[in-house]
Amino acid sequence: MIKGIISPNLASPVVKLPRVRPMVAKRLKNLGIETVRDLLLHLPRRYEDFSNVTAIRDLKAGETASIKGEVASVKSQRTWRKRMMVTEAVLRDATGSVRAVWFNQPYLSDSLRQGYLVAVSGKVSLDNRGLLFSHPSHEVLRGARTEKGDSDMLHTGRLVPVYPETAGLTSRWLRFLIQPLVKTAGDWPDPLPAETIRRQTLLPLDQALQQTHFPTTLERAKEGRRRLAFEELLLIQLSHLKARAKISELAAPAVPLDLAEVKQFVASLPFPLTNAQRKAVWEILQDIAKPHPMARLLEGDVGSGKTVVAAIAAYLASRAGWQTAFMAPTEILARQHFLTLKKLFPFGTASAALLTSSEARFFSGGEGMTTSKKQLHAHIREGLADIVVGTHALLQKHVAIPKLALVIVDEQHRFGVEQRASLIARGQTRAEAATPEAPNAPLNPDKLTPHLLSMSATPIPRTLALTIYGDLDLSILDELPQGRRPIETKLVAPTERERAYRFIREEVRRGRQVFVICPRIELEDANSPHPNARGQLALLRAEVKAVTVEYEKLSKEVFRDLRVGMLHGKLRAKEKASVMARFAQGELDLLVSTSVVEVGVDVPNATVMMIEGAEHFGLAQLYQFRGRVGRAEHQSFCLILTDSTSRTAHQRLRAVIEAKSGFELAEKDLQIRGPGDFLGTRQSGLPDLAMASLADGRLIKAARAEAELLLQQSADLVRWPLLKKQLAEFESEAHLE
Repeated sequence: MIKGIISPNLASPVVKLPRVRPMVAKRLKNLGIETVRDLLLHLPRRYEDFSNVTAIRDLKAGETASIKGEVASVKSQRTWRKRMMVTEAVLRDATGSVRAVWFNQPYLSDSLRQGYLVAVSGKVSLDNRGLLFSHPSHEVLRGARTEKGDSDMLHTGRLVPVYPETAGLTSRWLRFLIQPLVKTAGDWPDPLPAETIRRQTLLPLDQALQQTHFPTTLERAKEGRRRLAFEELLLIQLSHLKARAKISELAAPAVPLDLAEVKQFVASLPFPLTNAQRKAVWEILQDIAKPHPMARLLEGDVGSGKTVVAAIAAYLASRAGWQTAFMAPTEILARQHFLTLKKLFPFGTASAALLTSSEARFFSGGEGMTTSKKQLHAHIREGLADIVVGTHALLQKHVAIPKLALVIVDEQHRFGVEQRASLIARGQTRAEAATPEAPNAPLNPDKLTPHLLSMSATPIPRTLALTIYGDLDLSILDELPQGRRPIETKLVAPTERERAYRFIREEVRRGRQVFVICPRIELEDANSPHPNARGQLALLRAEVKAVTVEYEKLSKEVFRDLRVGMLHGKLRAKEKASVMARFAQGELDLLVSTSVVEVGVDVPNATVMMIEGAEHFGLAQLYQFRGRVGRAEHQSFCLILTDSTSRTAHQRLRAVIEAKSGFELAEKDLQIRGPGDFLGTRQSGLPDLAMASLADGRLIKAARAEAELLLQQSADLVRWPLLKKQLAEFESEAHLE
């Protein structure tokens, strides 16, 4: 928004403002306010409607009203019973009088003196002495050194802004601080082009600030916020589009689109591709055939077959003599991708390497082997590994992939921008020769930059994808492979737990396997440095199911005759791998786990997903858990257990049960929780205003279209120097992923 406007006043620290002493500045910092522009962007969370100015004789108990009256008397005294200081003023107008009472504010007897004209707003009460305002908002309109008109009122007689507060900083104080700044907004140049304001029917900057902080009507307040939000969304879209344009200027290995090879690979698969998979494959193969880097996001529902789509692109690259890097967020997922690729590639047609912090494996010519990391590094460096699968281990300086043409990043939101860029930069090769380069060098336009395919199994609404991943093209898998049955999902009440256990036992008797998911590893953190905090944590979370406790209960009491395993993030990598391998090979009947199995774990024989404490997970997580079953022809089930009586919690859980796809569920989750909770504000990197507007699809599309038009008219934005300056500052502060 205002970020980037060339004005020393806006960039000034708030401590330079009148009234702001160092202690106050420290409190403002708790609200994220360090500069004048931060203060102006600290927007009201709601408005109190005190615009109904009433004659005193028309006041009614129980109603909210505003009055203007002269102070007839004022006194402060301490109550005997509660030892509380009470200030009482009698206010009168031409129609009558009314009392106003404040507690523990004795200084008011000095600021509200007899004869002063004051405005008071609040709820009218009734006691045995008549009508009164209890602890109302007030302000002096005419006093010894005060003379205010109606338009100058801040705390009464209007729509009064209520701001996010912190200890020692009230909305009343913030209004005092912000109003003078808003009044000077007309002196600042507007960074938006005049034609943009006209095309998008936006308020000018000064009016937007005035109507957002001190609106004349609620409708005008919405218009003000719309303008400010549009500006931030426009900056995001400009940044994304410029990034795309920059990528298009780089050179990339062109992987020939050999349809015969593609058809041969697809024919070797033990299942037909869905139409969505075919479309995504075509989009990706067309992209990597171009001499410019692909930047594409493959977004697919749980079990929609993203790995197969990526494998086809990797296979085609290998047939053309290039290498592919396939990076996964966890060792479990990396190992699974490696094993899946071994099964998918026709015998002897491609080689693959697995490199994690705990494992080094090589597969070539149909043979697989465990090898030393040193030897595996040599295989990769010599180009013997067509596909290199791994975790963060691929980012190590001594890992060189000289013929890298394609980078596949699974669950890309789990990797930072720097990590993804590091892998791409490591794969850059000279245009004239494929030789390994310095691993952390910046992207060089004189070298070949590998294509990037990001994958995500966390569906998000299209408008959010346009905002968060606006620098990527989008391919969507919204179909499930043939033969998959819908997963039966049920909300299980606490009284039905024993029935659920009997159902699980019956499924195991049929030869199937079961996941049990818990929100926590242990009931309380024994390593907490604060004993009291540990005790409070135990009290607060006593009802939250913990893996260690559930494992003991299920393995020693409920299912003593079954083979029960336990999996959580505190286990060593080898322990986790061993547990998952035993479960995948059918050596365990039931696996009690945390959310470590949320993404990517594939056990086709598992048919029951039991989720304990479901209210503690996000909808996307719950949907991911459910997707761990139903991955074969067997009928599968998801049992959602909660002890919560919250209506909102049950509404969210019902949404999981009723959703026909992850994309549909994402839309519902966005509506129920709002964009901030849906994405996680800290993770998104989005400014607050833009975040709050992510549910407004039309505004996002309008910002995208406007950004495209502006860049068409002036690719470097030189026609609008203020906007260009603003964008540069925005990009230096933002961390969009």
